[in-house]
This record gives sequence, C-alpha cells and structure tokens, in this order.
Amino acid sequence: MPAGVSENTILDMENNVPKGLTGFRAQPLGPVSEAGAESGAGSAVGSAVDRSLARRRAAAQDEVERLVAAAFRVIERTGHLEPKVSDILREAGLSNQAFYRHFRGKHELLVTVLDEGIRGLARYLEQRMAGVEDPVEAAREWIRGMAAQALDPSGARASRPFALARGRLAESFPTEIAESERLVAAPLREALARGRVNRHMPEVDPETESEALYHLMMGWVEARLVEGRRPTGPEVEAIESLALAGLTRGAADRMDGASLVHDGGEGR
Repeated sequence: MPAGVSENTILDMENNVPKGLTGFRAQPLGPVSEAGAESGAGSAVGSAVDRSLARRRAAAQDEVERLVAAAFRVIERTGHLEPKVSDILREAGLSNQAFYRHFRGKHELLVTVLDEGIRGLARYLEQRMAGVEDPVEAAREWIRGMAAQALDPSGARASRPFALARGRLAESFPTEIAESERLVAAPLREALARGRVNRHMPEVDPETESEALYHLMMGWVEARLVEGRRPTGPEVEAIESLALAGLTRGAADRMDGASLVHDGGEGR
C-alpha cells in the first residue's frame, strides 16, 4: 500500500464527521433568463445578482453539509439508519424549513450520506492503487482496500447501519446507488483493462468482472458488518487468492508456452 494511505473506512471520518463533504447539489435557485443575462452582463445590476446568487448558493451548501454531517453523527451514535428528522435537525441546529429546502424526505438525505461515504471509499481505493504499475498488484490493493472496511472496528461500527439498509435504499434510489457503485469499481476496472493489454490477465473482461468483483467484495464486507464479526487474516487472504486466481486465469499457460518457445520449442 502506498505510503501515507491509511486503512480507511466506507465513511472517511475525522472527529466522527465525514470528510470531504463536497459536490453536493443543492436545489436549483432558478436560472436567469437569456434576455436578463444579456442585459445585465457587465452591469452593476448583473454584478449584484451574481453576488446574491453566490451568497445563496454558499448558504445552501453549508446547510446541506451540516444536515449530512448531523445525520451521520446521529446514525453512528444510535446504530440505526432510521433517525428522526427532529433529531437530525437538533444535531445540525437547523429548522424544518431548512431541511425541506434541500430534501424531499429523510430517505433522500440518507442516500446522500451513503453516496458521500461510497465516494469517499472510491477516493481511498484510488489512493491505495496510485503508482502501482503491475495490474495484478493493483487489483490486490483494491481487494485489500475493500476488505479493510470490515477490519477496522470503529469504521465497521459506523458502516454497519448502512450495510443493513443499502439494499432498501437502492430500491428507492437505483440511479444514485448504481453510479456510486461504478465509481468504486472504476479503479479496478482500469487495472483489469491494463492487465488484459499486457497479458497478465489475458482472459479478463474488465467491465463484467470488475462489477462482479465489486458485488463479491461488498457482499462479503456487508456480511461481516451484519454479523458484527471482524474477519481474520486468513479469511482475507482466502478471498484475495480466489479473486486473483480467477482474474489471472490463462496467464500461467501463456507463460509456460513462452518458456517452451524460449528453450527451443515445444516437444524439446
């Protein structure tokens, strides 16, 4: 694992607050009409409008980040993914009006919390794999990074409520969950594509097998979290060996063939 990368968790935390709460999409404040944009461009009126919109956007992002961080803290404290909106608002120090400016209901907020955590996991995996040129070793780092989500006790406690409810949230928000899953699998998919090109994984299908391995590892992690059991080292090594054996299938035969040709041809 590259230096400086820690064994992270699904929700990257600092003082029990998700890090990097960026990229939230607050509800649109309403576009300026083309005519208005043209007449106000470069004018004092246009500058005033821009300043007003910028202040409103900054305020909206601050409210969303506070709501997401508060929801996570309440979930972590209670161990349940069904906190009361009133508890979240009390934690965030915000009003009902502020909540419904950005979310149509509690589950929409919860899927935002889950999505941000999954995106944090994707960033963590990319960091682990950064600079690892050998695609087989890069895939190994991805598998170990996924397994780490069940190995860290504090992270496992924080992630357990989401493991219990991820399937239910996916039914209500399939597009959002599917997109976050693709982000987590993306660095693995890129490693498998390199492995196919350089023949270290000659028979691999990067798209199909990165998705399959994502579901294998996420299901394995979630099973450990639901059980409340920390996996052992041999368990992690076993699933790693299983996955890598499948990904590198056919590579040994090609290596043997290459060695025979180098020694003077088959049959010699």
